[in-house]
Amino acid sequence: MRPSFNEMHAGDGAVRDHYRTYDRWLARQSDDTMRSRREEAEMIFRRVGITFAVYGAKDEDGSGTERLIPFDLIPRIIPAQEWREMERGLTQRVTALNRFIHDIYHDQEIIKAGLIPPDQVFGNAQFRPEMLGVDVPCKVYAHIAGIDIVRAGNTDGSGTYYVLEDNLRVPSGVSYMLENRKMTMRLFPELFSEHRIAPVDHYPDLLLDSLRAVAPAGVNEPTVVVLTPGMYNSAYFEHAFLAQQMGVELVEGQDLFVKDNFIYMRTTQGPKRVDVIYRRVDDDFLDPLAFRPDSSLGCAGLLSVYRAGNVTLSNAIGTGIADDKSIYPYVPKMIEFYLGEQPVLNNVPTYLCREPQDLAYVLDHLSELVVKEVHGAGGYGMLVGPAATRQEIEDFRARLVADPSRYIAQPTLALSSCPTYVESGIAPRHIDLRPFVLSSQSVQMVPGGLTRVALKEGSLVVNSSQGGGTKDTWVLEA
Repeated sequence: MRPSFNEMHAGDGAVRDHYRTYDRWLARQSDDTMRSRREEAEMIFRRVGITFAVYGAKDEDGSGTERLIPFDLIPRIIPAQEWREMERGLTQRVTALNRFIHDIYHDQEIIKAGLIPPDQVFGNAQFRPEMLGVDVPCKVYAHIAGIDIVRAGNTDGSGTYYVLEDNLRVPSGVSYMLENRKMTMRLFPELFSEHRIAPVDHYPDLLLDSLRAVAPAGVNEPTVVVLTPGMYNSAYFEHAFLAQQMGVELVEGQDLFVKDNFIYMRTTQGPKRVDVIYRRVDDDFLDPLAFRPDSSLGCAGLLSVYRAGNVTLSNAIGTGIADDKSIYPYVPKMIEFYLGEQPVLNNVPTYLCREPQDLAYVLDHLSELVVKEVHGAGGYGMLVGPAATRQEIEDFRARLVADPSRYIAQPTLALSSCPTYVESGIAPRHIDLRPFVLSSQSVQMVPGGLTRVALKEGSLVVNSSQGGGTKDTWVLEA
């Protein structure tokens, strides 16, 4: 395993340049002050209702499933030059991914070129044959992408950013990015006079502009809605938050209906045509006539309206083909194939267990690797070899041998760490970063993203469903 990179301190213990002002401020704060600020943040988050649902979880009395995502007081700080390079890499990657999705549902040139095996696409659960030949505005499928980035240390003390995962279906977490910033400004306003921190509060405006820009042809004043599965969904707070911030309607499937091959929503003033749907409902549940007939979360007939070009779905149906973990290893080839460029941001080296040679290596090195289900999410269905017991490794070995095509494996990266305020005081904890990339007629993003932190000592799993928390992310302006 590579050494861990500390975001705030160099190997000799010196504070990195971009953290020096913050470090001097932090040294002046008493433990009582930090503890009271943390309690204040928790009280406000709970009062506002910033929670997520943990499916299958119960409180001690057996009643509830709502949880606060713990907010850490100490921000993750990124210098301007680092962000500029990351932004360049994100723009490149998301552009190539959108080109790939369009290609897969049209000419399939990358398959004809032999760069991706056909069965990896056509046999993939996320491939939607219903989208073959369907044209979408601006040829953009992933209007909102959440790209998970980690930094691993090098032997010379430097750190290298890697893309760990592409989230293109219904990426979540941006509301926590925005609320974390508001909370930090509320608790520590003096910090914002001492640092030049790039703003993020304009994200809802950027999102709405991006959604309007991909409205069906000929629609000058598009009506945009956010489609939610409902209040019991784990990310319902975010759905309601974004609808409110954009000033658009939050709707459920029962609020929509099809007439004359257009989509309408029911309002107190009568039916109103809908032009763009920012949907937070998975493909399978969008249209009971086309996908799962037992779904009550979508709108019957939606697919036919979509295929006719009379409504835009964000993200597009079938986008998941590009964020499946079995497709991830091919993204560097996509960048070279579609853009003629070398990747700015590298992938983590990945073993495809469907390949006999890769499988043999993985089985011989399970105790050293992270093994993931290709369709898994949320930190579930994975093995972290160095942290697993012998019995867990052997159980996972049996699953791998039984169905190797369901898994990929990667080296265990020591994710970079950042000082974090925990019960025992300030201690390093491992982090990742999820920037949110918006694509329409151009590619845009706000500086930074959602930093997730593994609050358990030594843990590499940052997912909120697995006990992780979040931090405010500061990109310093040059």
